[in-house]
Parts: sequence; C-alpha cells; structure tokens
Amino acid sequence: MEATLGDGAGASIALAKWRRNFSRDFQYYLDRSTPHPVGRWLGTAGVVLIYLLRVYLLQGFYIVTYGLGIYLLNLLIGFLSPIVDPEIEGLDGASLPTRGSDEFKPFMRRLPEFKFWYSITKAICIAFCYDLLLCV
Repeated sequence: MEATLGDGAGASIALAKWRRNFSRDFQYYLDRSTPHPVGRWLGTAGVVLIYLLRVYLLQGFYIVTYGLGIYLLNLLIGFLSPIVDPEIEGLDGASLPTRGSDEFKPFMRRLPEFKFWYSITKAICIAFCYDLLLCV
C-alpha cells in the first residue's frame, strides 16, 4: 500500500510513527525520573551552568537570557504560591482548624515540584536552541 501512496505520504507516515515512538520513549524516561528529585535538579543545574557559561563566553544573547529570567521568575512565583488564595476565598485569617469538625488544609502549591522542574528544564533547553539559531 505504501508503494501506491507516493513519497510524500510515505514520509509523512514514517514521521508520524517516529514521533509517536519518540513521545512514548520520552514519557517513559520522564516517568522513571519522577522519584529522583535530587538527580533531576542536579541535571538541570548542570544545564543552567552550561547555558550561563556559553552566554558569558560569547558575550551575547542577553535578550534571550532576559526573557528566560522573567519566565523562570514567573514559574518561581507559581511554585511558591498556594493553590487557594486566602484573601480571595474570604477566610478571616484563621486557616488552621479550631474545632474537631473543621478540616485541616495543608499548603498545596499552585505549581507542583515536578511541573516546576520540567518547565524550567524545557525553558532552558528552548533558550539554548534560540541561542544556537541566532549564532548561525
């Protein structure tokens, strides 16, 4: 059947199959890295150091780095913020339970740690690719 489809359709099918396999393998390794936060953060710190060293040595790409810094700051604010804002919810300031029937609500982050790590790592890799594209 592939012989009758032509080169364009065959390449499209092969690309879709490769993308599906790559996505499955990538998700597999992401799932395996979930219980290892120290290793994940050390890897991200290594990528950040390589990126900063590259920017420092080439003396350029400050606009991309500035945009990256603002995005990382936005992620940090989301990571440090609670999922429910007490001012918006209308609490009177007492968030701990005062009676046995009250429910204790622990601090829950707006942005979980894994998504925070993944977003930071992805943003740094994208900024690194932008720098490579601007170099050419």
